[in-house]
Amino acid sequence: MASNSSEEVITELLDQQSIKKDKDVEELYLAKRNLTEVCDLRQFRFLKYLWLNGNKLRRISCLEGNCRLVELYLQNNQLVSIDGALRHLTCLKLLFLHNNQLRKLDLVLNELKKMTCLDTLSLFDNPLSQEPDYRIHVLNSIKSLQILDRQEVSKSERDVTKKIYQQEAEHISQTIAFGRRTQGPPKLYHVFTDSQNKTTKFEIDEFDDMVASGEGITFLSDNNEELLNRLRVILAAMKEGHRSHRQYHEVNCILKRLLEKGIIDKNDYKSVIKDVK
Repeated sequence: MASNSSEEVITELLDQQSIKKDKDVEELYLAKRNLTEVCDLRQFRFLKYLWLNGNKLRRISCLEGNCRLVELYLQNNQLVSIDGALRHLTCLKLLFLHNNQLRKLDLVLNELKKMTCLDTLSLFDNPLSQEPDYRIHVLNSIKSLQILDRQEVSKSERDVTKKIYQQEAEHISQTIAFGRRTQGPPKLYHVFTDSQNKTTKFEIDEFDDMVASGEGITFLSDNNEELLNRLRVILAAMKEGHRSHRQYHEVNCILKRLLEKGIIDKNDYKSVIKDVK
């Protein structure tokens, strides 16, 4: 089928329905139109139902002004990312994202975590659905879900998810408590050698900026257990006096990753950073 622009498709649809005013548009059916991109839809500020499934979309950037959406169909596209595209759609009750190319479960869940009304979600047939404990992670992040991947969420499944994350929370609390017992950071110095080969150490007041930046650490895993193991190793080394600015940098980055994943909260993060500083 020949590819039409989304503007042409929308104009055709509205003409067919004799809709003259943008405020009267509550639904748009743009499915299976061979679209590779969609124009900004902010003029339809009362839009509630949107079908974009069965196209060739790789990213979504058309929904910034559509915060009243209740149902959104994005399945059977080529989406590689939804970062920053959906998080403001807090009225969504149904979201179909199956059969795309979404790979990072943590990033997707971070995008959806404020959708407290969401009760139906599909993510199957994406690479991220193959991640370990995929279903448990989704249910823990979006507690309002009633149906996930066309399967009803049972009470027993909720209970198992809650139990697993309670155990993990206790594990993390113990690790963080251990971190609070470590000593403060080392001083940072620049070594300067003058013309007479006399070496002088100048203290560098840059540690706060370094800790705040979270830059330069590339090893971080998406696996919670690996993150916690790494954190324990670093804190144990610091406790024994083997301390460096890079270790504090890594602690900061690991805590940020756990915060993004919803494993710890901001108070935990601030407490550990305050103590290690």
